[in-house]
Amino acid sequence: MKDKLSFLPKLALVLFCLISLTYIAILGQSLLAPLLFSFLMALLLLPVANTLEHRFRFKRSLSTLVSVILMILIVGGIIYFFGNQLSDLWADWPLLKEKANVSYHELQHWISKTFGVNSQKQLDYLNDSTEKALATSATIVATTLATLSSTLLFLGFTLLFTFFLINYRRILFTFLTSVFREEHKEKVAEIVSQIQVIIKKYIIGLFLQMLIVTLLMITVLSLLGVKYAVLLGLVAGIFNVVPYLGIFFALLVSCLITFATAGAGKVLLVLIAFVGVHAIDGNLLMPLVVGSKVKINALVAFIGIVVGEMIWGISGMFLCIPYLAMLKIMFDRIETLQPWGILMGEEHKPEKKKRVYRITKKIKLEEKD
Repeated sequence: MKDKLSFLPKLALVLFCLISLTYIAILGQSLLAPLLFSFLMALLLLPVANTLEHRFRFKRSLSTLVSVILMILIVGGIIYFFGNQLSDLWADWPLLKEKANVSYHELQHWISKTFGVNSQKQLDYLNDSTEKALATSATIVATTLATLSSTLLFLGFTLLFTFFLINYRRILFTFLTSVFREEHKEKVAEIVSQIQVIIKKYIIGLFLQMLIVTLLMITVLSLLGVKYAVLLGLVAGIFNVVPYLGIFFALLVSCLITFATAGAGKVLLVLIAFVGVHAIDGNLLMPLVVGSKVKINALVAFIGIVVGEMIWGISGMFLCIPYLAMLKIMFDRIETLQPWGILMGEEHKPEKKKRVYRITKKIKLEEKD
């Protein structure tokens, strides 16, 4: 009876903390989302800042500023390249509208023939839907403007937070180790160091995976003669960062654009290309490039993506996997939380020999731990 009474207050306290943290996360999205994203960027830029500071004798603030500017140039280059591809799509907009109009009439004829709904009833339904959409157009415009302003605010906060996190990294580390009791300081320092190393490798691996998937998709779609192969390859590579859901979104966008520009035959080829590249990505690129030290099982990853989208939308979907990986690192190294680390990870399998793929006599790819 005593154990039951002690368990219920503990459970109530855990649930209350979870609900409170979720509520704070929703209220503080404008501040917390860019802060967490900046932390990941800071981990990536930390080696650059350290190199500039120690090897080239830059001052701390100057090395941090140069690192952030380098990040801006890389991200700006990607956005500029992506914008150029979108401008090509926009130039062909009349062709896309014409193709969509032909497809609409074919669909209209099929509905009339299959379900016995004549064209006039279909037009009445569409006109009614259009009137409702126009009635809410002011809301749509306001939402679009709010989204644009929040995106600019997110980018501004991300740049500032990245600069401050790198510039004051030693103060933050000292604070973190000082919060805990003396006997725990060594373990805290070890966990922080391992998180820094493993998450940095994990994020770099994800970027490499994104780059390889993008190049594979561009190559395959170009060989198939698909229009806008570069744009569709970029979409596939970028959204591949979001596990499971990202590849389906990229496939949907690619199929719609391909159908509008080349017809249903090419859509089937695009579908086969996506399935093939996704199979290569899951079975070859993920073990070789990303590794499995912080591998999250599919159930936990999917729940994390859904919860991240519910709380912070698209940014929550992108952020959930790296931070779930951080939680798993902490759980695996804290004795009382190790069962949660087991729950988040993959099923333990017997040790097997690492796969090695030899490209040339001197170049080979070996599966990561």
